[in-house]
Amino acid sequence: MIEPGSVRPFQVVFEPIAKPATCTADETLLACARGIGLEIAGPCGGQGTCHGCQIKVLQGEIANGRSGEAWQLACQIKPRTDLVVELSARSLATPERTDVAGFDVTVATEPAVHFVTIAMRHPTLADCRADTQRLADTLSQEGATLRRVPLPVLLSISEILRRQDWRGTAILDDEGSLRAFLPSDAPVVGLAVDLGTTNVAAYLLDLRDGRRLAGSGLENLQRAYGADIITRLTHAVRTADGRTELARAARKTISMQIETLCESAGVDADRIVDITICGNTAMQHLLLGLPIKQLGAAPFVAVGAEAMEVSANELDLPAAPGAKVWLFPGIGGYVGGDHVADILATQSLQKEGVNIIIDIGTNTEISLAQNDTVHCLSTPSGPALEGSQISCGMRAAEGAIERLHEDPSGGFFVTTIGKVEPVGICGSGVLDAVASMLRSGAIDRRGRIAANHPATIDWFGRRAVRLAPRVVLTQDDVRAVQLAKGAIRAGIEVLLSAAGLTEDRIDRVIVAGAFGTYIDVESAIAIGMLPPLPTQRFTQVGNSAGLGARLALLSRRMREQAAALTRRCRYIELSSRADFQTSFMRRINF
Repeated sequence: MIEPGSVRPFQVVFEPIAKPATCTADETLLACARGIGLEIAGPCGGQGTCHGCQIKVLQGEIANGRSGEAWQLACQIKPRTDLVVELSARSLATPERTDVAGFDVTVATEPAVHFVTIAMRHPTLADCRADTQRLADTLSQEGATLRRVPLPVLLSISEILRRQDWRGTAILDDEGSLRAFLPSDAPVVGLAVDLGTTNVAAYLLDLRDGRRLAGSGLENLQRAYGADIITRLTHAVRTADGRTELARAARKTISMQIETLCESAGVDADRIVDITICGNTAMQHLLLGLPIKQLGAAPFVAVGAEAMEVSANELDLPAAPGAKVWLFPGIGGYVGGDHVADILATQSLQKEGVNIIIDIGTNTEISLAQNDTVHCLSTPSGPALEGSQISCGMRAAEGAIERLHEDPSGGFFVTTIGKVEPVGICGSGVLDAVASMLRSGAIDRRGRIAANHPATIDWFGRRAVRLAPRVVLTQDDVRAVQLAKGAIRAGIEVLLSAAGLTEDRIDRVIVAGAFGTYIDVESAIAIGMLPPLPTQRFTQVGNSAGLGARLALLSRRMREQAAALTRRCRYIELSSRADFQTSFMRRINF
């Protein structure tokens, strides 16, 4: 056996995929796996609290644990010898539901760039103008003004002009900055991104006609540093390179999306001349690498809330050399650009009267729109409703329980993603499970698990309800759901109070986001997460934030509307509201 501190790294083989890696004595197996691109679930950021990174040590010796058949946590284990380990199906499951679909809105294509096709005279001894001057003079003859050529474009423009025989299409923005010089018949594309805390949805669009060329969803690589925003902000503040690590993870996620989308659409990344991104306040700060210490403590002040534009080159995103990234404006606190995109995208669905727009996630953003006024807030609902930090919780992947109802015998009928044997439970399944447990008497109105229910078992010394042979919900899991649903319902009540309204005055509830797409609204009402309104007043719209990002990519007017929306919004900070705490305590029970 080689003792810790040895200079020789240990060899680790991850089964059942037979993927080898090297691991130092002071490195956890979770960090080792992620170092080779193996995305094991670990939403608590390696704190050992979520039980997502379960493995078995089949061969070899470890520190902080033991070899054998027991499931252990990869984030808590370090090697003492070479190892062979088995990954649990739940830990390795690949997300299948990142929701790049949803409803759509048609908008006139008027992007923030315009295209000028030209043919230039070749340089001669009698005409030796600089390449950029020749380009500017020719554009001027076509009525276009070239004011600036960014350095990344300067580095490549001479080669491009000669390769294209001095012919092509100049892509200019409204400031006269050259984004790219492309072949005349080349596609000109843009990228729209919904940078979610959990998942990232991205879309490639043709900027000439607005067609969607490809769409893709991917788990946000920042989840390696925690499932929730506060955990990530804490890492960014307390770790020497934390802010850089989180920025790099977000940018890598988007870069991977670009690679996937371009391959799917059959276009090169250097055809991407414009990018729009929406995310909550923390996500956009972390992407840009902005200071976030002041965002993690009251009064939760952002560096800036206006729309921002930076070069794609500054963010290390593969795109045209002069491509720019436009980020949505925010409203206040944690109500950021993603919720502005939600409101922007769902304007056509809002009825006369009172509308609730809710995007349920680790942080849940809620707005109440009435006439020209929008009250909005963000409530920390936690990751439980997305299947994270639940004993048998997992991503929405094959084998995850997504639907559940009571069996007359006292058990439960389950439906899994992929119609395979259940290995865990995802967010929509958690919601159904709690509602079914409540109806069947497995839990009472206070959320306590009944001792004498047929499905109640002892699970490693804790009372739990068996949902399937290898899947349970524990008392702690039920409490986590109670906290999440109590926070959401209390947030809705604060908005109604601020507007001087009662629940019966709500004309429409628009449920946005990937999680909101798959939940059973009746289950959400049954546990008290949503108001007890007729189900026809609820509309589930899918990824409306992603749609908002697409609209802003295709239309200058939509960008202006996004800015105008923020001026109509009245932000409510919950930490200063005693009525939120009162409502929250009242709504914890079922």
